[in-house]
Amino acid sequence: MAVFTALVFAACGAVGVLLWLTGRRNALGLAPTGQLFDLILGERAVRMTILLFWWWLGWHFLVARTVDP
Repeated sequence: MAVFTALVFAACGAVGVLLWLTGRRNALGLAPTGQLFDLILGERAVRMTILLFWWWLGWHFLVARTVDP
């Protein structure tokens, strides 16, 4: 299962790099990464939602595995 998780993580990273390169070349009409983050993070509610999502993700996948039941 750990190998599968590592492969999925690597695939997500590869897709992210591919989208970043495509955005920089503007080949598919994608916005550059900086513009995309400026647009997405322009509102406080979105920033709070992302913060809470990362907290939830870390709590469930990092802390939960270190606490003995």
